[in-house]
Amino acid sequence: MNNFEVIKHLESSNSRIFKEEVLLGEMKKKNNVFFEGLSLTYNKLQTFGVKKVPESKIDGSGLSWNEFKNTVRDLINRKLTGHAARDKIIHLMKKSPKDEWNYFFRRILIKDMRCGLSEKTINNVAKKNNFLKYFIPVFSCQLSQDSELHKKKLHGKKILEVKLDGVRAISILYPNGNVDIFSRNGKELHNFDNIKNELKRSIIDKPIRTALVLDGEVVSKNFQELMKQIHRKNNIQNNDATLYLFDILSLDSFKKGFEKISQKNRIENLESWYQEYLKGNSFIKLLEQKIIDFNTNQGLKEFNNFNHNSVHNGFEGIMIKDPDSFYECKRTTSWLKSKPFIEVSLEVKSYQEGTGKNKGRLGALGAEGEDNGKFFKLSVGSGFTEKQRIGFWDNREKLLGKVVEIRADSISKSQDGKFWSLRFPRFKTFRGFSEKEKI
Repeated sequence: MNNFEVIKHLESSNSRIFKEEVLLGEMKKKNNVFFEGLSLTYNKLQTFGVKKVPESKIDGSGLSWNEFKNTVRDLINRKLTGHAARDKIIHLMKKSPKDEWNYFFRRILIKDMRCGLSEKTINNVAKKNNFLKYFIPVFSCQLSQDSELHKKKLHGKKILEVKLDGVRAISILYPNGNVDIFSRNGKELHNFDNIKNELKRSIIDKPIRTALVLDGEVVSKNFQELMKQIHRKNNIQNNDATLYLFDILSLDSFKKGFEKISQKNRIENLESWYQEYLKGNSFIKLLEQKIIDFNTNQGLKEFNNFNHNSVHNGFEGIMIKDPDSFYECKRTTSWLKSKPFIEVSLEVKSYQEGTGKNKGRLGALGAEGEDNGKFFKLSVGSGFTEKQRIGFWDNREKLLGKVVEIRADSISKSQDGKFWSLRFPRFKTFRGFSEKEKI
Protein backbone atom coordinates (compact mmCIF):
# COMPACT_ATOMS: atom_id res chain seq x y z
CA MET A 1 0.00 0.00 0.00
CA ASN A 2 1.43 3.41 -1.01
CA ASN A 3 1.59 6.15 1.61
CA PHE A 4 -1.23 8.12 0.01
CA GLU A 5 -3.33 4.95 0.08
CA VAL A 6 -2.68 4.65 3.84
CA ILE A 7 -4.03 8.20 4.23
CA LYS A 8 -7.12 7.32 2.19
CA HIS A 9 -7.57 4.21 4.31
CA LEU A 10 -7.40 6.31 7.49
CA GLU A 11 -10.00 8.67 6.01
CA SER A 12 -12.44 5.82 5.45
CA SER A 13 -13.48 5.52 9.10
CA ASN A 14 -14.00 7.88 12.04
CA SER A 15 -13.28 5.11 14.54
CA ARG A 16 -10.30 5.85 16.78
CA ILE A 17 -9.67 2.11 17.26
CA PHE A 18 -9.62 1.65 13.47
CA LYS A 19 -7.07 4.44 13.03
CA GLU A 20 -4.88 3.04 15.80
CA GLU A 21 -4.94 -0.39 14.14
CA VAL A 22 -3.89 1.14 10.80
CA LEU A 23 -1.05 3.05 12.47
CA LEU A 24 0.13 -0.06 14.33
CA GLY A 25 0.14 -2.01 11.07
CA GLU A 26 2.40 0.59 9.44
CA MET A 27 4.69 0.61 12.48
CA LYS A 28 5.07 -3.14 12.28
CA LYS A 29 5.91 -2.80 8.57
CA LYS A 30 8.60 -0.27 9.57
CA ASN A 31 7.14 2.25 7.15
CA ASN A 32 9.70 4.90 8.08
CA VAL A 33 8.86 7.28 5.23
CA PHE A 34 5.20 7.37 6.27
CA PHE A 35 6.08 8.25 9.86
CA GLU A 36 8.72 10.77 8.79
CA GLY A 37 5.88 12.43 6.88
CA LEU A 38 3.64 12.34 9.95
CA SER A 39 6.42 13.83 12.07
CA LEU A 40 6.92 16.71 9.63
CA THR A 41 3.17 17.27 9.65
CA TYR A 42 2.44 17.10 13.36
CA ASN A 43 5.65 18.41 14.92
CA LYS A 44 4.37 21.95 15.34
CA LEU A 45 7.75 23.51 15.94
CA GLN A 46 8.81 22.63 12.40
CA THR A 47 7.30 25.26 10.11
CA PHE A 48 7.77 25.70 6.38
CA GLY A 49 6.95 29.37 5.83
CA VAL A 50 4.39 28.63 3.11
CA LYS A 51 0.72 29.56 3.31
CA LYS A 52 -0.73 28.17 0.07
CA VAL A 53 0.13 24.86 -1.57
CA PRO A 54 -1.60 24.01 -4.88
CA GLU A 55 -3.39 20.75 -5.59
CA SER A 56 -2.20 18.66 -8.52
CA LYS A 57 -4.46 17.91 -11.51
CA ILE A 58 -2.01 15.82 -13.56
CA ASP A 59 0.21 12.79 -12.93
CA GLY A 60 3.96 13.35 -12.91
CA SER A 61 6.68 10.82 -13.62
CA GLY A 62 7.65 10.40 -9.96
CA LEU A 63 9.00 12.26 -6.94
CA SER A 64 11.44 10.60 -4.54
CA TRP A 65 11.07 10.98 -0.80
CA ASN A 66 14.66 12.22 -0.47
CA GLU A 67 14.12 15.05 -2.96
CA PHE A 68 10.94 16.10 -1.19
CA LYS A 69 12.57 15.85 2.25
CA ASN A 70 15.57 17.92 1.16
CA THR A 71 13.22 20.63 -0.06
CA VAL A 72 11.30 20.54 3.20
CA ARG A 73 14.56 20.90 5.11
CA ASP A 74 15.40 24.00 3.08
CA LEU A 75 11.94 25.40 3.83
CA ILE A 76 12.37 24.76 7.56
CA ASN A 77 15.78 26.48 7.56
CA ARG A 78 14.37 29.26 5.35
CA LYS A 79 16.95 28.66 2.67
CA LEU A 80 13.90 28.62 0.39
CA THR A 81 11.45 31.49 0.81
CA GLY A 82 9.08 33.65 -1.19
CA HIS A 83 8.86 33.09 -4.94
CA ALA A 84 11.74 30.61 -4.88
CA ALA A 85 9.84 28.42 -2.43
CA ARG A 86 6.66 28.73 -4.47
CA ASP A 87 8.43 27.76 -7.71
CA LYS A 88 10.18 24.80 -6.08
CA ILE A 89 6.90 23.48 -4.67
CA ILE A 90 5.23 23.74 -8.09
CA HIS A 91 8.21 21.90 -9.61
CA LEU A 92 7.83 19.07 -7.12
CA MET A 93 4.08 18.94 -7.68
CA LYS A 94 4.57 18.48 -11.44
CA LYS A 95 6.98 15.60 -10.82
CA SER A 96 4.72 13.78 -8.36
CA PRO A 97 1.86 11.40 -9.24
CA LYS A 98 -1.38 13.30 -8.61
CA ASP A 99 -2.75 11.24 -5.69
CA GLU A 100 0.63 10.98 -4.01
CA TRP A 101 0.91 14.77 -4.09
CA ASN A 102 -2.64 15.61 -3.07
CA TYR A 103 -2.95 13.03 -0.28
CA PHE A 104 0.58 12.86 1.10
CA PHE A 105 3.19 15.41 -0.01
CA ARG A 106 0.81 18.39 -0.12
CA ARG A 107 -0.74 17.54 3.23
CA ILE A 108 2.69 17.49 4.82
CA LEU A 109 3.32 21.01 3.52
CA ILE A 110 -0.04 22.31 4.81
CA LYS A 111 0.65 20.43 8.09
CA ASP A 112 -2.68 18.63 8.10
CA MET A 113 -3.20 15.04 6.95
CA ARG A 114 -6.97 15.58 7.04
CA CYS A 115 -7.64 12.00 8.12
CA GLY A 116 -8.56 12.45 11.79
CA LEU A 117 -5.08 12.01 13.21
CA SER A 118 -3.28 13.99 15.88
CA GLU A 119 0.15 13.64 17.45
CA LYS A 120 -1.60 12.30 20.56
CA THR A 121 -3.12 9.37 18.63
CA ILE A 122 0.19 8.54 16.96
CA ASN A 123 2.10 8.77 20.25
CA ASN A 124 -0.41 6.59 22.11
CA VAL A 125 0.09 3.79 19.60
CA ALA A 126 3.87 4.24 19.57
CA LYS A 127 4.15 4.24 23.36
CA LYS A 128 1.72 1.36 23.93
CA ASN A 129 3.49 -0.88 21.43
CA ASN A 130 7.10 0.18 22.09
CA PHE A 131 7.67 1.93 18.75
CA LEU A 132 9.22 4.98 20.43
CA LYS A 133 11.20 6.00 17.34
CA TYR A 134 7.88 7.13 15.84
CA PHE A 135 7.07 9.35 18.83
CA ILE A 136 6.28 12.96 17.82
CA PRO A 137 7.25 15.91 20.09
CA VAL A 138 4.14 17.49 21.60
CA PHE A 139 3.86 21.28 21.68
CA SER A 140 3.05 22.55 25.17
CA CYS A 141 3.63 25.62 27.31
CA GLN A 142 3.14 26.46 30.98
CA LEU A 143 -0.51 26.76 32.01
CA SER A 144 -2.11 27.94 35.22
CA GLN A 145 -4.43 26.41 37.80
CA ASP A 146 -7.49 28.08 39.35
CA SER A 147 -6.57 29.83 42.60
CA GLU A 148 -9.97 28.90 44.09
CA LEU A 149 -8.88 25.26 44.04
CA HIS A 150 -5.46 25.94 45.56
CA LYS A 151 -5.97 28.55 48.26
CA LYS A 152 -3.28 26.94 50.42
CA LYS A 153 -0.76 28.11 47.82
CA LEU A 154 -1.58 31.75 48.55
CA HIS A 155 1.14 32.40 51.09
CA GLY A 156 4.50 34.12 51.12
CA LYS A 157 5.81 36.35 48.35
CA LYS A 158 4.08 36.17 44.98
CA ILE A 159 4.29 38.02 41.67
CA LEU A 160 1.02 39.56 40.47
CA GLU A 161 0.12 40.34 36.86
CA VAL A 162 -3.12 41.36 35.19
CA LYS A 163 -4.69 38.58 33.13
CA LEU A 164 -5.12 39.96 29.63
CA ASP A 165 -8.18 39.18 27.52
CA GLY A 166 -6.39 38.03 24.39
CA VAL A 167 -4.60 35.11 22.73
CA ARG A 168 -1.56 33.35 24.19
CA ALA A 169 1.39 33.82 21.86
CA ILE A 170 4.54 31.71 22.00
CA SER A 171 7.14 33.48 19.84
CA ILE A 172 10.22 31.52 18.81
CA LEU A 173 13.24 33.50 17.63
CA TYR A 174 16.05 31.76 15.73
CA PRO A 175 19.66 32.88 15.23
CA ASN A 176 19.12 32.92 11.44
CA GLY A 177 16.54 35.71 11.88
CA ASN A 178 13.45 33.56 11.47
CA VAL A 179 10.48 34.05 13.81
CA ASP A 180 7.46 31.79 14.37
CA ILE A 181 4.44 32.63 16.53
CA PHE A 182 2.19 29.90 17.95
CA SER A 183 -0.95 29.72 20.04
CA ARG A 184 -0.84 27.80 23.33
CA ASN A 185 -1.88 24.64 21.43
CA GLY A 186 0.79 24.98 18.76
CA LYS A 187 -1.36 26.54 16.04
CA GLU A 188 0.85 28.76 13.94
CA LEU A 189 -0.49 32.33 13.98
CA HIS A 190 -0.24 34.17 10.66
CA ASN A 191 -2.35 37.23 11.55
CA PHE A 192 0.25 39.34 13.33
CA ASP A 193 2.90 40.28 10.79
CA ASN A 194 3.33 43.66 12.49
CA ILE A 195 4.56 41.86 15.61
CA LYS A 196 6.52 39.21 13.74
CA ASN A 197 8.33 41.82 11.63
CA GLU A 198 9.32 43.79 14.73
CA LEU A 199 10.76 40.66 16.33
CA LYS A 200 12.62 39.80 13.11
CA ARG A 201 13.99 43.30 12.83
CA SER A 202 15.28 43.24 16.40
CA ILE A 203 17.35 40.07 15.92
CA ILE A 204 18.55 40.97 12.42
CA ASP A 205 19.93 44.27 13.69
CA LYS A 206 21.56 42.42 16.59
CA PRO A 207 21.70 38.63 16.02
CA ILE A 208 21.04 36.24 18.89
CA ARG A 209 23.37 33.31 19.60
CA THR A 210 20.78 30.69 20.58
CA ALA A 211 17.09 30.22 19.81
CA LEU A 212 14.75 31.86 22.32
CA VAL A 213 11.12 31.50 23.33
CA LEU A 214 9.18 34.62 24.32
CA ASP A 215 5.93 33.88 26.14
CA GLY A 216 3.18 36.47 26.05
CA GLU A 217 -0.35 37.48 25.12
CA VAL A 218 -1.60 39.24 22.00
CA VAL A 219 -4.41 41.71 22.59
CA SER A 220 -6.46 43.75 20.15
CA LYS A 221 -9.18 46.40 20.31
CA ASN A 222 -11.67 43.78 21.46
CA PHE A 223 -11.65 40.06 22.13
CA GLN A 224 -14.38 39.17 19.62
CA GLU A 225 -12.56 40.84 16.73
CA LEU A 226 -9.32 39.15 17.73
CA MET A 227 -11.02 35.74 17.65
CA LYS A 228 -12.46 36.46 14.20
CA GLN A 229 -8.98 37.19 12.86
CA ILE A 230 -7.43 34.07 14.43
CA HIS A 231 -9.95 31.72 12.83
CA ARG A 232 -10.09 33.28 9.36
CA LYS A 233 -8.58 31.07 6.69
CA ASN A 234 -7.37 33.96 4.55
CA ASN A 235 -5.04 35.25 7.31
CA ILE A 236 -6.20 38.86 7.27
CA GLN A 237 -3.68 40.90 9.24
CA ASN A 238 -4.57 42.36 12.62
CA ASN A 239 -2.45 45.48 12.46
CA ASP A 240 -3.62 46.95 15.76
CA ALA A 241 -2.48 43.89 17.73
CA THR A 242 -0.02 44.35 20.59
CA LEU A 243 2.11 41.63 22.17
CA TYR A 244 2.63 41.81 25.93
CA LEU A 245 5.59 39.67 27.05
CA PHE A 246 5.80 38.04 30.48
CA ASP A 247 8.39 35.23 30.20
CA ILE A 248 11.53 34.10 28.38
CA LEU A 249 13.42 30.80 28.09
CA SER A 250 15.68 28.94 25.69
CA LEU A 251 14.15 26.88 22.87
CA ASP A 252 16.15 23.85 24.04
CA SER A 253 14.52 24.09 27.48
CA PHE A 254 11.09 24.62 25.90
CA LYS A 255 11.53 21.45 23.86
CA LYS A 256 12.55 19.53 26.98
CA GLY A 257 9.52 20.98 28.80
CA PHE A 258 11.51 22.51 31.66
CA GLU A 259 13.58 25.66 32.28
CA LYS A 260 15.60 25.53 35.50
CA ILE A 261 15.69 29.28 36.07
CA SER A 262 13.44 30.86 38.70
CA GLN A 263 10.43 32.94 37.73
CA LYS A 264 11.98 36.01 39.33
CA ASN A 265 15.24 35.58 37.41
CA ARG A 266 13.41 34.89 34.14
CA ILE A 267 11.54 38.16 34.53
CA GLU A 268 14.85 39.94 35.13
CA ASN A 269 16.29 38.23 32.04
CA LEU A 270 13.26 39.29 30.00
CA GLU A 271 13.56 42.90 31.13
CA SER A 272 17.26 42.96 30.22
CA TRP A 273 16.59 41.34 26.84
CA TYR A 274 13.75 43.75 26.11
CA GLN A 275 15.84 46.78 26.98
CA GLU A 276 18.57 45.58 24.63
CA TYR A 277 16.41 44.50 21.69
CA LEU A 278 12.95 46.08 21.86
CA LYS A 279 13.00 49.12 24.14
CA GLY A 280 10.25 51.59 23.22
CA ASN A 281 8.58 49.30 20.68
CA SER A 282 4.96 50.24 20.08
CA PHE A 283 3.75 46.74 19.11
CA ILE A 284 5.65 44.73 21.74
CA LYS A 285 5.61 45.64 25.41
CA LEU A 286 6.45 44.13 28.78
CA LEU A 287 3.63 43.13 31.10
CA GLU A 288 4.10 44.86 34.42
CA GLN A 289 4.45 42.81 37.60
CA LYS A 290 3.97 43.57 41.27
CA ILE A 291 5.44 41.58 44.19
CA ILE A 292 3.32 41.22 47.34
CA ASP A 293 3.61 39.14 50.51
CA PHE A 294 0.50 37.19 51.48
CA ASN A 295 1.90 36.71 54.99
CA THR A 296 1.54 40.40 55.84
CA ASN A 297 -1.53 42.59 56.28
CA GLN A 298 -0.05 45.09 53.86
CA GLY A 299 0.43 42.35 51.27
CA LEU A 300 -3.19 41.19 51.62
CA LYS A 301 -4.39 44.75 51.23
CA GLU A 302 -2.25 45.25 48.12
CA PHE A 303 -3.55 41.95 46.69
CA ASN A 304 -7.20 42.94 47.19
CA ASN A 305 -6.61 46.37 45.66
CA PHE A 306 -4.75 44.89 42.68
CA ASN A 307 -7.51 42.33 42.16
CA HIS A 308 -10.30 44.90 42.35
CA ASN A 309 -8.56 47.43 40.09
CA SER A 310 -7.73 44.80 37.48
CA VAL A 311 -11.35 43.76 37.03
CA HIS A 312 -12.61 47.34 37.18
CA ASN A 313 -10.18 48.32 34.41
CA GLY A 314 -11.53 45.63 32.09
CA PHE A 315 -8.96 42.87 32.57
CA GLU A 316 -9.99 39.22 32.68
CA GLY A 317 -8.57 38.73 36.16
CA ILE A 318 -5.09 38.37 37.64
CA MET A 319 -2.19 35.91 37.58
CA ILE A 320 -0.39 34.89 40.77
CA LYS A 321 3.10 33.45 40.22
CA ASP A 322 5.65 31.83 42.52
CA PRO A 323 8.89 33.84 42.19
CA ASP A 324 11.05 30.77 42.97
CA SER A 325 9.34 28.39 40.53
CA PHE A 326 10.75 27.03 37.26
CA TYR A 327 9.05 27.11 33.85
CA GLU A 328 7.28 23.79 33.22
CA CYS A 329 5.44 22.98 29.99
CA LYS A 330 2.29 21.72 31.68
CA ARG A 331 -0.52 22.93 33.93
CA THR A 332 1.01 23.79 37.29
CA THR A 333 0.20 25.51 40.59
CA SER A 334 3.30 27.68 40.16
CA TRP A 335 0.96 29.90 38.16
CA LEU A 336 -2.49 30.56 39.58
CA LYS A 337 -5.26 32.49 37.90
CA SER A 338 -7.91 34.45 39.74
CA LYS A 339 -10.99 35.37 37.73
CA PRO A 340 -13.53 36.89 40.12
CA PHE A 341 -17.11 37.33 39.02
CA ILE A 342 -18.28 40.80 38.31
CA GLU A 343 -21.89 41.97 38.46
CA VAL A 344 -23.58 44.92 36.79
CA SER A 345 -27.16 46.18 36.94
CA LEU A 346 -28.68 47.36 33.65
CA GLU A 347 -32.09 48.24 32.28
CA VAL A 348 -33.93 45.72 30.08
CA LYS A 349 -34.51 47.34 26.68
CA SER A 350 -35.58 44.38 24.53
CA TYR A 351 -36.24 40.65 24.45
CA GLN A 352 -35.79 37.86 21.92
CA GLU A 353 -37.58 34.58 21.42
CA GLY A 354 -35.44 31.50 21.69
CA THR A 355 -34.75 28.93 18.99
CA GLY A 356 -34.75 25.13 18.98
CA LYS A 357 -35.94 23.79 22.31
CA ASN A 358 -36.47 27.38 23.49
CA LYS A 359 -38.91 28.22 20.70
CA GLY A 360 -41.86 29.94 22.36
CA ARG A 361 -39.70 30.82 25.36
CA LEU A 362 -37.32 33.63 26.24
CA GLY A 363 -34.09 33.43 24.31
CA ALA A 364 -32.25 36.54 25.47
CA LEU A 365 -32.64 39.96 27.01
CA GLY A 366 -31.16 43.13 25.54
CA ALA A 367 -29.86 45.36 28.32
CA GLU A 368 -28.03 48.64 28.57
CA GLY A 369 -27.16 51.40 30.99
CA GLU A 370 -24.39 52.88 33.09
CA ASP A 371 -22.67 50.96 35.86
CA ASN A 372 -19.64 52.15 37.79
CA GLY A 373 -18.90 54.89 35.27
CA LYS A 374 -19.09 52.69 32.16
CA PHE A 375 -21.97 52.54 29.65
CA PHE A 376 -22.90 48.95 28.78
CA LYS A 377 -24.96 47.56 25.92
CA LEU A 378 -25.26 43.79 25.53
CA SER A 379 -27.42 40.70 25.16
CA VAL A 380 -27.89 38.13 27.95
CA GLY A 381 -28.93 34.67 26.81
CA SER A 382 -27.74 32.31 29.53
CA GLY A 383 -28.33 31.75 33.23
CA PHE A 384 -32.09 31.25 32.91
CA THR A 385 -33.89 28.14 34.15
CA GLU A 386 -36.48 26.51 31.87
CA LYS A 387 -39.22 27.74 34.21
CA GLN A 388 -37.87 31.29 34.02
CA ARG A 389 -37.69 31.21 30.22
CA ILE A 390 -41.36 30.20 30.02
CA GLY A 391 -42.57 32.63 32.68
CA PHE A 392 -40.51 35.57 31.45
CA TRP A 393 -41.68 35.04 27.87
CA ASP A 394 -45.34 34.90 28.90
CA ASN A 395 -44.86 38.27 30.62
CA ARG A 396 -42.23 39.71 28.30
CA GLU A 397 -43.73 43.18 27.92
CA LYS A 398 -43.54 43.67 31.67
CA LEU A 399 -39.78 43.00 31.57
CA LEU A 400 -39.08 46.22 29.65
CA GLY A 401 -37.66 48.87 31.95
CA LYS A 402 -36.83 46.41 34.72
CA VAL A 403 -33.36 46.38 36.20
CA VAL A 404 -31.56 43.10 35.63
CA GLU A 405 -28.49 41.95 37.55
CA ILE A 406 -25.98 40.27 35.29
CA ARG A 407 -22.99 38.19 36.34
CA ALA A 408 -19.98 37.86 34.03
CA ASP A 409 -16.32 36.86 33.93
CA SER A 410 -14.96 40.24 32.90
CA ILE A 411 -15.62 43.57 31.24
CA SER A 412 -14.83 43.96 27.54
CA LYS A 413 -15.53 46.27 24.65
CA SER A 414 -18.55 45.61 22.43
CA GLN A 415 -17.87 44.30 18.92
CA ASP A 416 -18.34 47.73 17.38
CA GLY A 417 -16.10 49.28 20.03
CA LYS A 418 -18.67 51.95 20.95
CA PHE A 419 -19.85 50.54 24.26
CA TRP A 420 -18.69 48.34 27.09
CA SER A 421 -19.83 44.75 27.14
CA LEU A 422 -19.37 41.65 29.28
CA ARG A 423 -17.57 38.40 28.63
CA PHE A 424 -19.83 35.36 29.22
CA PRO A 425 -22.78 37.32 30.68
CA ARG A 426 -25.48 35.33 32.48
CA PHE A 427 -28.72 36.27 34.18
CA LYS A 428 -28.69 36.45 37.97
CA THR A 429 -31.94 38.08 39.03
CA PHE A 430 -34.17 41.10 38.66
CA ARG A 431 -33.41 43.75 41.23
CA GLY A 432 -36.30 44.27 43.66
CA PHE A 433 -37.92 40.89 42.94
CA SER A 434 -38.36 38.80 46.06
CA GLU A 435 -38.15 35.01 45.83
CA LYS A 436 -41.11 33.46 43.98
CA GLU A 437 -42.62 36.88 43.31
CA LYS A 438 -44.51 36.79 40.03
CA ILE A 439 -44.03 39.33 37.30
